[in-house]
Amino acid sequence: MTNTKLLKSTVFAAAALGLMAFASSASAAGVGACLITKTDTNPFFVKMKEGATAKAKELGVDLKTYAGKIDGDSESQVAAIESCIADGAKGILITASDTKGIVPTVKKARDAGLLVIALDTPLDPIDAADATFATDNLEAGKLIGAWAAATLGDKAKDAKIGFLDLTPSQPTVDVLRDQGFMMGYGIDVKDPNKIGDETDPRIVGHDVTNGNEEGGRKAMENLLQKDNTINVIHTINEPAAVGAYQALKAVGLEKQVLIVSVDGGCPGVKSVTEGVIGATSQQYPLQMAALGIEAIAAFAKDGTKPKPTEGKNFFDTGVNLVTDKPAKGVKSIDTKEGLAKCWG
Repeated sequence: MTNTKLLKSTVFAAAALGLMAFASSASAAGVGACLITKTDTNPFFVKMKEGATAKAKELGVDLKTYAGKIDGDSESQVAAIESCIADGAKGILITASDTKGIVPTVKKARDAGLLVIALDTPLDPIDAADATFATDNLEAGKLIGAWAAATLGDKAKDAKIGFLDLTPSQPTVDVLRDQGFMMGYGIDVKDPNKIGDETDPRIVGHDVTNGNEEGGRKAMENLLQKDNTINVIHTINEPAAVGAYQALKAVGLEKQVLIVSVDGGCPGVKSVTEGVIGATSQQYPLQMAALGIEAIAAFAKDGTKPKPTEGKNFFDTGVNLVTDKPAKGVKSIDTKEGLAKCWG
């Protein structure tokens, strides 16, 4: 995967909702597309925007990109979809903050003839979008769960485990990674579509992070107040993992806790090399977005819609476990290879 240069973009005003919108400098060729991400600061979404912008320039697609102020800002995403419909776009790529709440507005876009593709985060239900291009987030969770259990060995049965999740609305990406970790670790998840209903005594609790360092730090502090013997932490992403590590280090517990995560950004892989994160599942946002733009261009040309990966209800864009401490029975790549494939 080759890194591409970010194109200069123009800021459009949408102050009423704090919405940020950017338009690419690609020449218009009669095909309009929109990329709507949760934020414009998380390196994952920055790389997603980079991939979409480069592919749009290559194909002559007129791209506009939108992002809310924070993860969970669904109101801004609703407004962005409305803008895309009004602009006559042919398609929308979206990483939804509220995977259930956004569905009526997505339906409105599809009824207006737009192709809607969910990136990274499946809608709920998944067929509310025309297609989903994503990491297999359940598999990403299973990989880090299996690695944590194998790394702990006999101690896994007596672990004290904390979960640093995303938001209270439990978007699908949050549920899939959380429940995948439990499955990989060997925990009974009860309802696989719901976070927090499990009864395994090893689980100290769950808290939310909004997917950023500050949220990770606060959530870790909250869990430590419940039980300061925690020794395993699952985090929704690497910024939250770094925040958790900061909270642990502040009280001298950083060597006590095994942290696992999902993302595979360059800063996150470096955190693995430094021992901040034990292992992370790497995903590929640039590829997701580039493929999404290709799909919109194809749809605009002849109405072709993308098909899912065989045996799955979404198009799988790949995942690898990255660690320098491989565990028996868990396939992984080392940080050297992870850095060669990372983003951000």
